[in-house]
Amino acid sequence: MTNGSVRIDGNTLRLPGGAAVRFIRTLRLPESGTHALPPGLGDFPVRRVADFPDTVPSDWLARGGVMLPVYLREAMWLSFAGTTEPAALQVGVGKVCAVSGEPWSDRLTRDPQNYLVLPRQPWLDGINAGAGTVRQFVAVPLGLGATVEGQVTGEEVWGGVQLQSFALTDAALADWREKQRRLTTERQRSAAAFAAPMAPTGGPPPAPAAAGGAPRSRGAAMGLGVGGAMRQEVYRDDRPASDWAGKPSGRVFVHLVTPPEWRRITGEAPPPSPVDRAAYTRAGLPWFDYYDDGAEDLAPTDALAEVKPVGDWLGDDHTPWQEPSPQQIKPLGDAPGKAVQDGEW
Repeated sequence: MTNGSVRIDGNTLRLPGGAAVRFIRTLRLPESGTHALPPGLGDFPVRRVADFPDTVPSDWLARGGVMLPVYLREAMWLSFAGTTEPAALQVGVGKVCAVSGEPWSDRLTRDPQNYLVLPRQPWLDGINAGAGTVRQFVAVPLGLGATVEGQVTGEEVWGGVQLQSFALTDAALADWREKQRRLTTERQRSAAAFAAPMAPTGGPPPAPAAAGGAPRSRGAAMGLGVGGAMRQEVYRDDRPASDWAGKPSGRVFVHLVTPPEWRRITGEAPPPSPVDRAAYTRAGLPWFDYYDDGAEDLAPTDALAEVKPVGDWLGDDHTPWQEPSPQQIKPLGDAPGKAVQDGEW
């Protein structure tokens, strides 16, 4: 089937209901210890599968969606900057929920919660590990058993990343818009009163900045395993369940492909291999911490707690690690293209 509402805007996937998702290249963390949020090193390029009918695998055409190139053991995070209205977003890794560890579903559940709430959740760097941490998304080929999918389900069939969005009900959305309108009016009045005896200081406060230099790979198929842990909360939904629509408003299958296959399929050169993390740290460039004191972190689930890092399959990571200095860790405060073709998955 075709979902005419999911679109690519540059390298951003825009799902109906206002959800926006970008896939960000980043530094891979060591598999021991808990670390600050690594920086963004630019977007992964995203292309529609339907644009390459003569070169993509036939099962990819059947599933539709989009594709992006990843190197072996390359890390990524998902940025939700640009989400315009509240949305519930399910994130699957090989059709295993990255939040709950449960099988993929076309319904939202609260116990365990199987979705993220946008825009409160500004990004997601890995699977939910609880206690204010996640374990980093790291690309590995299918067939080794190293993916989250392989470890949780015992087989590797799907690979890739799956996204599915749910909008607010009409009533809840109207209520949210009215609250936003009132909030904007109050901010304007406060700004006017404050500015009366002195020079104007500007409009409402800017939205929280995204982390990093960015505003924050059976052949070609790749999936996601896990790497090191980092400090990042996965927030509990504080809305009534009745606020969300009962059916998804949009979905998209994101295929992960090795760089050589990317070149063969698209004719494009893949991005260069990620920068060495020790060199990045030595240069004094920033890492990040994010904290929202009004949100509650989700506890981990048994399924995700048992997932082992990719190093258990691929061997130790011998890339030198240099811990960033405290001065390099920056606190982050509280805070239209062609339609993508969908298919059966």
